[in-house]
Amino acid sequence: MVTYPSTHGVFEENIQTICRTIHDNGGQVYLDGANLNAMVGLCRLSDLGADICHVNLHKTFAIPHGGGGPGMGPICAANHLAEFLPGHPQAPVGTKKSIRAVSSAPWGSAGILPISWAYISLLGDDGLKQSSEIAILNANYMAKRLENHFPILYRGKTGFCGHEFIIDLRPLKKNAGITDEDVAKRLMDYGFHAPTMSFPVVGTLMIEPTESESKEELDRFCDAMISIRKEIEEIASGKSDVSNNVLQNAPHTAHHASSDEWGHPYSREKATYPAPWQKEFKFWPSVGRVDNAHGDRNLVCTCPKIETYGY
Repeated sequence: MVTYPSTHGVFEENIQTICRTIHDNGGQVYLDGANLNAMVGLCRLSDLGADICHVNLHKTFAIPHGGGGPGMGPICAANHLAEFLPGHPQAPVGTKKSIRAVSSAPWGSAGILPISWAYISLLGDDGLKQSSEIAILNANYMAKRLENHFPILYRGKTGFCGHEFIIDLRPLKKNAGITDEDVAKRLMDYGFHAPTMSFPVVGTLMIEPTESESKEELDRFCDAMISIRKEIEEIASGKSDVSNNVLQNAPHTAHHASSDEWGHPYSREKATYPAPWQKEFKFWPSVGRVDNAHGDRNLVCTCPKIETYGY
């Protein structure tokens, strides 16, 4: 299995050589469809050498993916694998060599597929291609704006990334005691849900703006990250307290900000209104910082005792 572009946000230049080597040794190539929003309209998977690929409707073709799903998508296969694709006991699909059904609905979810159909139909060939181009452009624009403030990992030979890029936050822990989690929590004070944290590289943020965000929104996020970088510098220089600061105490809730007690050396305004746009619109985090690791390692059962069921 290969991911192209890679999860590191780079178009693998040797992808055809890799696929050809696998084929020469009797193997098949399954291409992870997670990053198709950097490829639609620009290239064909068969030209790369892929034999089979799943298509992420939830990311590339507009279906919802929040709240645990529903995630779904078709499996695309080369001609030589067609006769082995799943059959179904209640539908006229498959051949004598087909594997058993892998889904109760052989053609997918009737509640989801019309969304992707409408998205594709409305955009058309040119629109889908432009979406891919904008996704790549947006990522490179943000990487360029942030490169003087954070190290950017894994660019291609030409100095560009694909549709996503990774900023390295690991040096911050050594210089200021700040982790990627602190940055992620502080972003909530700026009105953002953090990008993918510590994947595929521990201690980093993987940023994937896609094609759907305006330049104004891209700049707003970049401004927030640059502002957070300045806050980190205040800690590293000793201007801010090393253990009682806006990052390690983030996020700051409305309840905390309006309470009678405020045991921090920084102001309430600095904590809760760190950017000028928040004076017009403020999203308040509903919950402050919790000990994630403690909760993961100390599970608490909230179910009633077994005796209450009367068995």
